[in-house]
Amino acid sequence: MHDPLDQKIILPGGAGLVGQNLVAILKRKGYRNLVVIDKHEANLAILRRMHPDLVTDLADLAEPGPWEQHFSGADAVVMLQAQIGGVDPVPFVRNNITATANLLAAIQRHAVPYTVHVSSSVVCSMAEDDYTRTKREQEEQVVASGIAAVILRPTLMFGWFDRKHLGWLARFMRKVPVFPIPGDGRYMRQPLYAGDFANIIASCLGSRMAGQRFNITGLEKVDYVDIIAQIKRSTRARTRLLHIPYGLFDVLLKTWALFDRDPPFTAAQLKALVAHDEFEVIDWPGVFDVVPTPFAEAIDATFNDPDYGHITLEF
Repeated sequence: MHDPLDQKIILPGGAGLVGQNLVAILKRKGYRNLVVIDKHEANLAILRRMHPDLVTDLADLAEPGPWEQHFSGADAVVMLQAQIGGVDPVPFVRNNITATANLLAAIQRHAVPYTVHVSSSVVCSMAEDDYTRTKREQEEQVVASGIAAVILRPTLMFGWFDRKHLGWLARFMRKVPVFPIPGDGRYMRQPLYAGDFANIIASCLGSRMAGQRFNITGLEKVDYVDIIAQIKRSTRARTRLLHIPYGLFDVLLKTWALFDRDPPFTAAQLKALVAHDEFEVIDWPGVFDVVPTPFAEAIDATFNDPDYGHITLEF
């Protein structure tokens, strides 16, 4: 058997939040044969600048093309491609359903022996939106394909390179004198540090566990308003936190969406925020032999890491 660190690992959608964190973690562990395929030109360029030794391919996975050739001789695939936000349903279908069908066909055609599929905790959520529906269907596509795969369902993630979610909130916080909080802000979240999740994926690549689905949830329950307060402390932002009625917040988001085709925070995401979902917490530190990072420490690393804390991806 060849050196495990030489195994060829394909990362479709690898220029996003999880992919950028995963590349950094895998390279620190000594992996040296990584292939990243992504259609986001600017974010792929950021990855190339940080890791010029990587093989990268600018390609739309929803369209068949030469990108499929990378799967020849591959040892593993980590499926990261996903449409997360937006108000147009078409990109959700293209990036979560059509692209997945094309990837599964390539995996089967080239007999890639192992896959890690990054699903989402929303498949167990009470929310009903384009993201939730397509992620559920995507997960079932992977199961129905019969490939050797493990399915990981992370909750809301944050970490290095975060262009949406907590990263966007931090940048917005630095720009405005007043930061709005919907209602009382006591909406429980279970945020997951992307660095911990990247280590879980690395563990799967080493163990090759398959045929299981794992809910990967942040171990600490933190209210939304407390997340915002911790971001403010870590970034030393001087903004004032202001609570406004939920209904007004909803109207403001819907108005914003009229002028922004890809808003960073939508009315549907606000609805999901207040859905009071509580996700299963398993002993993932024990299952995957990963030491969890405390929430406050992870937030501080997200925005203050000397290597990656200053790098932000584009929408």
